[in-house]
Amino acid sequence: MSPPVLLVAHSMKRLRTILLTMSALLCAFQVVLVAVAASVERSGAFTQIGALMPPFVRELLGPSIAMFLSFAGIVCLGYFHVAVMGALTGLAISVATVPASEIETGFMDLILAKPLARHWIVTRSVIAGAISIAAVVCAMLLGTWLGLTALAPRGAAGPPAKMLGSLALNLALLVLSWNGVTLAIAAASRRRSVAGGVSGVLALTAFLLDYVGRLWSPAAAMAKFSPFHYFNPLDLITGGDLPAKSVYALLAIALAGYAVAYALFRRRDV
Repeated sequence: MSPPVLLVAHSMKRLRTILLTMSALLCAFQVVLVAVAASVERSGAFTQIGALMPPFVRELLGPSIAMFLSFAGIVCLGYFHVAVMGALTGLAISVATVPASEIETGFMDLILAKPLARHWIVTRSVIAGAISIAAVVCAMLLGTWLGLTALAPRGAAGPPAKMLGSLALNLALLVLSWNGVTLAIAAASRRRSVAGGVSGVLALTAFLLDYVGRLWSPAAAMAKFSPFHYFNPLDLITGGDLPAKSVYALLAIALAGYAVAYALFRRRDV
């Protein structure tokens, strides 16, 4: 095999344990969500909860509450649960900080001793990040399909395939954007802990900024700089389409991060 292929294969081999573990856990989580939703559906609790909720609460929460109080709403919960978002963002950060780790340990000297163009260090990380994110999100979709096939009550309206696809795509693009941002930071760092720490704090700051911006109008303008601003699960589960501007914005953030990583790594002393 050529050096670039060997480099990508080596990176994926190092990631196989965490990828297999996360894929299995999130696949199982989706199956469990279907089981929970099926149990609540059979007990009729969705109708009871809706009846007990005061009208002003339903008006305050808007149409999304009706979708939440349904079989399909619980099934879709995993695609925008904070724990899942955090885990996938952590995975994206971990994959993107590999170049900093290789510099810190001296392994980068061995890599560049081969007849390998320097840009392949960054390209390898882009490929590994895309494969990792796609693998875990596809595992989630597989878990949802398995759960619906085996556990869904007869007559229960499951989420449409378009809705699931839009939620999965929006989640994958959000995580990919953080992969790009982190790779740009890692390309200028000599220590993995520094790159990962800066990226983690930046992700938390962006999440809180978006959260405040959705609740407080003076912060809404600043929230547009957060990648989380372009993650719109509530609009999707109420039947809306994935906005093209969200797709373009998240892709632009990821590509800008990758472009900065290429430029920085080409000029830096390793």
